[in-house]
Amino acid sequence: MSYLLARDRYQRFLFLFFLLFFAGSCISPPYRQFLLMQHVPTVLAALLLAYLANRFVIGRWSFLSIIMFLCLHTLGARYLYSYVPYDVWSQELLGVTVSEVFGFQRNHYDRVVHFSYGLLLAVPVQEFERRYLRLSKVMSSLLALEFILATSAGYELLEWLVAVVFTPEWADKFLGQQGDIFDAQKDTALATGGAVVSICVMALTDRWPMFRSGIRKNSELP
Repeated sequence: MSYLLARDRYQRFLFLFFLLFFAGSCISPPYRQFLLMQHVPTVLAALLLAYLANRFVIGRWSFLSIIMFLCLHTLGARYLYSYVPYDVWSQELLGVTVSEVFGFQRNHYDRVVHFSYGLLLAVPVQEFERRYLRLSKVMSSLLALEFILATSAGYELLEWLVAVVFTPEWADKFLGQQGDIFDAQKDTALATGGAVVSICVMALTDRWPMFRSGIRKNSELP
């Protein structure tokens, strides 16, 4: 099992935290019939991350970003994205629902996760391109943006195919469209927008020496 563990202790702790979070999400899920299909990409992504972390240098900031995204997806997979009860949680904690405050007419958890896909994963993609492909900042930024756009659109196509083949009668709930015929396009646009924000922020931090030195320190193994 050592080949599935990151060499860095900080990353190992984060990965074990995710495994516990994942295991907890599988306890008494409200939509058990969809849990396996929802978690196939989760398990594959976790195994790939563990494998790569043992063979390549992944900065701590990038590793944290990946774990954060996996946790967001795991939560959505547990409840199905359209039914994540964030309104119930905010009502219990704050006495008011998020939908009331912002006037939402639909559950927007899926929008948050798609935006987070670009926001959180553009950083490790760009880091890999610069470290191992020796690309410039500009070229690595453009390719990271294209990677997020392509994989986001590809995932929407794959998700649609799985839904119509295996759960045609539940396709809308599985896909989380909530009656929006342009849901896939909006999700892809949000992921791309998240990547743009992430890349722009990283570019701006290059102008701040103190912040840049902290990022560089967290991008190296101790």
